[in-house]
Amino acid sequence: MAEILKSPVPVAEVAASLAQVRETVTGVIADIRERGDAAVREYSEKFDNWSPDSFRLSDEEVEKIVASVPEQVIADIRFVQDQVRSFARRQLDSMREFEVETLPGVRLGQKHIPVQAAGAYIPGGRYPLTASAHMTIVTAKVAGVPRVVACTPPIRGEIPAATVVAMHLAGADEIWLLGGVQAVAAMAVGTDSMRPVNLIAGPGNAYVAEAKRQLFGGIGIDLFAGPTEILVLADENADPFVCAVDLLSQAEHGPDSPAVLITTSREVAEKTIAEVERLLPSMPTRDFAGPAWRDHGQVHVVDTLDELYALADDFAFEHVEVLTAEPRLALEKMTQYGALFLGEGTCVSFGDKVIGTNHVLPTRGAARYTGGLWVGKYLKTVTYQEVTDTASQALLGRLCGRASRVELFEGHARSGDVRAAKAEGDDLPWNGAA
Repeated sequence: MAEILKSPVPVAEVAASLAQVRETVTGVIADIRERGDAAVREYSEKFDNWSPDSFRLSDEEVEKIVASVPEQVIADIRFVQDQVRSFARRQLDSMREFEVETLPGVRLGQKHIPVQAAGAYIPGGRYPLTASAHMTIVTAKVAGVPRVVACTPPIRGEIPAATVVAMHLAGADEIWLLGGVQAVAAMAVGTDSMRPVNLIAGPGNAYVAEAKRQLFGGIGIDLFAGPTEILVLADENADPFVCAVDLLSQAEHGPDSPAVLITTSREVAEKTIAEVERLLPSMPTRDFAGPAWRDHGQVHVVDTLDELYALADDFAFEHVEVLTAEPRLALEKMTQYGALFLGEGTCVSFGDKVIGTNHVLPTRGAARYTGGLWVGKYLKTVTYQEVTDTASQALLGRLCGRASRVELFEGHARSGDVRAAKAEGDDLPWNGAA
């Protein structure tokens, strides 16, 4: 039996906020569809106070920005991108193309074809999220995407130099200083100055997530995303200080970011709550982390580890950090999560920033049906078929005729009949005098 020591705000309040977001995004997308670049410029000026002669950076501008960034920052970006690239290549190596002969002269095959144009959205706003450039652009390039359009907003009216460097080093073909719904809509529907893409990936605020949701179908997206989530699983061996620090590490993403603790120890639960309250006032990001913990933080105490893992699966959270005596047990017990972080030596922030796995992960329960962004998301797995043996052609033609007529698909049946007739001279009674 779980005991709840801390609960979130009522769901109705969250739903009301999302309804307002949905209405705003619908209007912006419709306007950009109709007026293109003019609407994009108006919204950029309205929301970001940003209206340069060109939103797209030239090669010369990119080179100048790169030259302005300290060498250590560039070296760190290169190191992290190497980690992301290495892991993405391993993922690509795990995807096998094949061709198999299933009957004499019947060949079936599978190929992986990269999408021809991908959009990478790198959030900005308050924080320059350079890591999102690694996750979206590097992974797309490993997949073989020939054209990657990368968009990021200015930060308080200034160019986010480190983010631009990350986009450039990751291999972006086009770099645009453009954010929000206007960036996502421009990439999706295209304007006079921007050719549309086939798929958009990357995290963002509620407006960006809603824009991707509404545009899905006309384009592909990586996944439906909401606010960043962290679930910490702890037994009696866990350090409440570590639990608190890690909960707050994700709460600082935004005022609507859920941070949840499930533990088998009431003492760990109470001490973690106390540590959060102690640490919050001195956090530079307390204006985001504070409301997130107040409104969306939760603490649950359960009796056993089996209950802990079962409740964790019910949450189906994006990030799950396992601070127990045997953290790898979670690999056996859990099935619904975006990414696991096993043991005290591993933290969610490693996944966000440096370790090499992708940080674009499912939120709001999407882990029940999907994993996170990976190299395969940028690939279309397609099939092909070839029949060159006449006996197999006749066999399949006759079978197709019978199977199709069971389903009352006469046109399908005749297509099969023709193959049998061409291969072995079968009659075509439906062909009349011809």
